[in-house]
Amino acid sequence: MQIYNTMTRKKEAFTPIEENKVRMYVCGITVYDLCHIGHARVMVGFDMITRYLRHRGYDVTYVRNITDVDDKIIRRANENGEHVDALTERMIQAMHDDEDRLGVLRPDLEPRATHHIGDIVNMVQTLVEKGFAYPADNGDVYYRVNKFADYGKLTNRNLEEMQAGARVDVEDAKENPMDFVLWKSAKEDEVSWDSPWGAGRPGWHIECSAMSTCCLGNNFDIHGGGPDLPFPHHENEIAQSEAATGEKYANTWMHAGAVRVDQEKMSKSLGNFFTIRDVLEKYNPEVIRYFLLSSHYRSPINYSEDGLKSARQSLERFYTALQGVEVAEVTADGEWVERFKTAMDDDFNTAEAFAVLFDLAKQLNIAKKEGDIEQAGQLAGYLKLFGDVLGLFGQDADSFLKGEPAADGLSEDEIEAQIEARNQARKNKDFAESDRIRDELAAQGIILKDSREGTSWVRE
Repeated sequence: MQIYNTMTRKKEAFTPIEENKVRMYVCGITVYDLCHIGHARVMVGFDMITRYLRHRGYDVTYVRNITDVDDKIIRRANENGEHVDALTERMIQAMHDDEDRLGVLRPDLEPRATHHIGDIVNMVQTLVEKGFAYPADNGDVYYRVNKFADYGKLTNRNLEEMQAGARVDVEDAKENPMDFVLWKSAKEDEVSWDSPWGAGRPGWHIECSAMSTCCLGNNFDIHGGGPDLPFPHHENEIAQSEAATGEKYANTWMHAGAVRVDQEKMSKSLGNFFTIRDVLEKYNPEVIRYFLLSSHYRSPINYSEDGLKSARQSLERFYTALQGVEVAEVTADGEWVERFKTAMDDDFNTAEAFAVLFDLAKQLNIAKKEGDIEQAGQLAGYLKLFGDVLGLFGQDADSFLKGEPAADGLSEDEIEAQIEARNQARKNKDFAESDRIRDELAAQGIILKDSREGTSWVRE
């Protein structure tokens, strides 16, 4: 298996630290608002990676943290007139609800920053004692970047060049403008905890270093996250963790690609910001999941109505192939398994894996047409097996294809009645009436499909 490592900027053969075991940490959500489609890309991407690693026989420990104390959280709670804990609990439940609908399995461990304050304080204390951190006059504790010789190695940045371009504030308590905060002194009416440096709360970067090492050890296999995290967040994590422990932090670094909206960066100010719930109101959850997996996890993906409609059409092809077939039990070997494995072993290349699945669906349709029930069942078994690895094809085929009616849409009984009226018109050779019914249904998003077996339909 080959995995692209952000650190080395190339694909590498994956060899876990412990045989057949994978320890993976992924940076999670700062829970001050509803999750957006960019969060969904990371959630679904690393869910797929976890599922495939387990399919390959690895014992995976998947850890994804929750940031539940942060400037944005405190600001939003104050705006809402609610306690920080009330806001974060509500947003965590909303995040879990969104994940459940998208078929995202829960991580094995989901540590929260506020539950690891002691571990965070201990790591900061270690960094201070080793000279990698210093308490400043303003009550904050900062990381001393000049002390860490390899700072910038993940993103291939030169510290001197970064320092030259950094802004220096006259009142800044830092020794160096590139130094970053590990512990923030408490402000009036803010949530805080006791520490050797006074009441305060953790900086963003240190929480992940403390939680990942507490859950997975000083050195673990994979560290992942979104496209905006390599600098400064992951760069700072490396500096903190390796300075504190004296060991290599993570062996492989993985980052999901960015989501753009109609070729522009998603932004509330541009009016092109979509929460997961916004999209779920219009599309079946599997359509969204398929759309997010249809491109390689590292590739940027363009969110658009056309892209989601295309994803829906692709899923219709798979569900149509599965429709009416009794799925057989299959063994995890053979040509189809090898083709799927070859695609996914190449840095989890879902785009290539879907090409295999389309070939499989084509052969399944041929077997159905030829009446080869045994072959159709076997092919459907492989399609369902691979779909399960990708978190897809979990719905009843008829239910998916017929979809959920809109609030003012036609019911199944009403559609069937219209189809019966159209069939009668065709028997009477009243083709004008037949076409009128077909066009009227199409205008309401009901697409008819005529075949020798009769007329079936799907919601557009």
